[in-house]
Amino acid sequence: MNYKNITVAGSGVLGSQIAFQTAFNGFDVSVYDINDEALEKAKGRILKLKPRYQQDLGASSEQVDAAYNRLTFSSDLKVAVKDADLLIEAVPELVDIKMDFYKKLAKVAPEKTVFTTNSSTLLPSQFAEATGRPEKFLALHFANEIWKNNTAEVMKHPGTDMKYFNEVIEFAKAIGMVPLPLHKEQPGYILNSLLVPLLEAAQLLLIKGVSDHETIDKTWMIATGAPLGPFAILDVVGINTAFNISRSKAKVTGDKEFEKLSELLKTEYIDKGKLGRETGEGFYTYPNPSFEQSDFLKV
Repeated sequence: MNYKNITVAGSGVLGSQIAFQTAFNGFDVSVYDINDEALEKAKGRILKLKPRYQQDLGASSEQVDAAYNRLTFSSDLKVAVKDADLLIEAVPELVDIKMDFYKKLAKVAPEKTVFTTNSSTLLPSQFAEATGRPEKFLALHFANEIWKNNTAEVMKHPGTDMKYFNEVIEFAKAIGMVPLPLHKEQPGYILNSLLVPLLEAAQLLLIKGVSDHETIDKTWMIATGAPLGPFAILDVVGINTAFNISRSKAKVTGDKEFEKLSELLKTEYIDKGKLGRETGEGFYTYPNPSFEQSDFLKV
């Protein structure tokens, strides 16, 4: 594996984390997003990661500063990808946006560049032809807070060349991840095949008025010993992602409950700036959310 220059396309919550984690492990990283405003927000997100790395990983200020200095930012896709050995796509979880991105990318990326998608619910084969290099295209999916939850699901589609599948596994190791190879396409991969049904079930309990979000989380935490309940997890994932998934599911299935859920997430959370942990409020308020209080799980 001779990857040196990495481009991360999409600088949202997870895209920013991927970029910083990659730079922290010694790679030069170009961060792409659609405009300078988005990139300024990304810089703010990444600067907030520096103390987390110091607190959670024991990193020195010199290490996190050096990592930040390995990052460059561009809203010009051709510039962002000009030296890329590997591109990691982390644009919004909507088919039309991803398809449009790959068609543009195919026109400007160097021939050497391997393309990966961080999509959590969509399959590589849906976009393989649009990339113009299906043999060099596969999925590389990370979990949120990747410096701690350091899994990397590497999933090929039927047209992926095994050479690049193996190279991406080696790259995942090189940035401190535990690679989880998937030899067959699976919607939701391993992690989200387990996690998404839990999160959807919790949200449907809420939308049907069965119980409130704290009680649902409390139930899961006490009964399973999990450190977080589903609504605390949703705050980490981000309300925008939950909204995109529920809206897509409503469109595909026509399910009225998912329509109600997407409407709730939009009007009561997104429109009010409550996007989750990142903005200081989602289902819970941060810092010091109620589920971290000593009496949350007590009688």
